[in-house]
Amino acid sequence: MSLRETINDDLKNAMKAKETKKRDALRLLTSAFKQIEVDERKELTDEDVIKIIQKQVKSRNDSATQYRDAGRDDLLQIELDEIAVFEVYLPKQLSDEELTAALRKIIESVGAKDVKDMGKVMGAASKELAGLADGKRINECVKTLLA
Repeated sequence: MSLRETINDDLKNAMKAKETKKRDALRLLTSAFKQIEVDERKELTDEDVIKIIQKQVKSRNDSATQYRDAGRDDLLQIELDEIAVFEVYLPKQLSDEELTAALRKIIESVGAKDVKDMGKVMGAASKELAGLADGKRINECVKTLLA
């Protein structure tokens, strides 16, 4: 069963169980899938679905930060609830130790010596660790390791 089918089944189950928060979040997600399919005229693979979910989580995190700064706890909670629903469908994220170990291997394989080589490392890391770690976390860890 594809990830998209799983999400659709979970949406149906949320409707039956009258779980409004989960239902609304999954509807937003399926809407984003349909938008991409129509715009790009293609069938979405599981990788495409994961990228869309990651983009939605990143967007929600940005909004949550702004709501937290503005003191809008009501809107902040909505964003956090949606993030919680979306993250269920993402691959397990690497721990800090696993991320550091993976990045050390990448740094060694590309022959990076200092911060000037960060572009090489980020290119390789973004491809290899796609879906397993957020780009921001990768960037911060690479800076630390190359410093």
